[in-house]
Amino acid sequence: MPQVTDHGGGVVSIPVPIPDNPLGHTLVHLLDTDRGPVLVDTGWDDPASWDTLVAGLGACGTSVTELHGVLVTHHHPDHHGLSARVREVSGAWIAMHPADADLVRRLRAAPPGQWLDQLVAKLVAAGAPEEHLAPVEAARARGRARPLPGSRAALPDREIAPGELLDLPGRRLRAIWTPGHTPGHVCLHLEEAHPLGRAGRGRLFSGDHLLPGVTPHIGLYEFPGGPTATDPLGDYLASLERVALLGPAEVLPAHQYAFTDAPGRVATLLAHHRARLASLRALLATPRTLWQLTESMEWNRPWSRIPYGSRNIAVAEAEAHLRHLVALGHAEAVPGGPPVTYVAV
Repeated sequence: MPQVTDHGGGVVSIPVPIPDNPLGHTLVHLLDTDRGPVLVDTGWDDPASWDTLVAGLGACGTSVTELHGVLVTHHHPDHHGLSARVREVSGAWIAMHPADADLVRRLRAAPPGQWLDQLVAKLVAAGAPEEHLAPVEAARARGRARPLPGSRAALPDREIAPGELLDLPGRRLRAIWTPGHTPGHVCLHLEEAHPLGRAGRGRLFSGDHLLPGVTPHIGLYEFPGGPTATDPLGDYLASLERVALLGPAEVLPAHQYAFTDAPGRVATLLAHHRARLASLRALLATPRTLWQLTESMEWNRPWSRIPYGSRNIAVAEAEAHLRHLVALGHAEAVPGGPPVTYVAV
């Protein structure tokens, strides 16, 4: 049986495994309501993950068939992946912020290979070398694009509106829009006294927005014809500060473990990004393409040891930071290109 954790006050977490991922699992939270249990996230769409979720619900004295609803903090497959199967078995509704619901619709509607076309265009604009472009161009030429994780995810049937007190009888759960990790990421603030009497304002289901020992990835989610996130890092930093002001007694994240002192964790993350932005601005004293900037940055391992797919994620992370520098007026594009070159100002 999975090691479920009873957090008190009708809140239990179930660790649902993520295949081949260093995070190990997603903490799916179960919230009792007067209309039946509600899930916060569901976990990855995988047979072992499904079996773990079913067993975890059984350990909590309930089952999938008894679920009333699913609140999705964001569209990533380790959070939204099992939503369709949960709804199929239980008839539960699925709720998500409209910005991430739009991403789910676009992923489902995208023709095969479109994401490869977009990836090639982004990498060319970034100045990626031919040896990095070759594998993705070969895959595109063969017409063998694999479906993106989440491309078969369930369309939500309810929207989570920012600031909304959710329709969960017997509970006070308010939606807090926290864009950055994804455009429609939400935290969920349980505005009830902590069951152990801890000082602070209730508890916060923080999804991936606020984690105790990991800095969430800030990337880009852009599809042809869709909206453009001009400054996702700026969005993230602003929403971090909003969460700190809530002053929850405890944070219940989707990975790792529950923790206290949300303002302290926010301060640490803000300091991390300030240092990272200062480092990037120093690197841009010499004009660089986005690719050159990315491979010059400090990562959790040397650039030569970063796997191919992770390099594409790193480029997106670097671009999010670069866009914030541009938004602050601390960097600008040099006329010419592609590839586009940037310099500090």
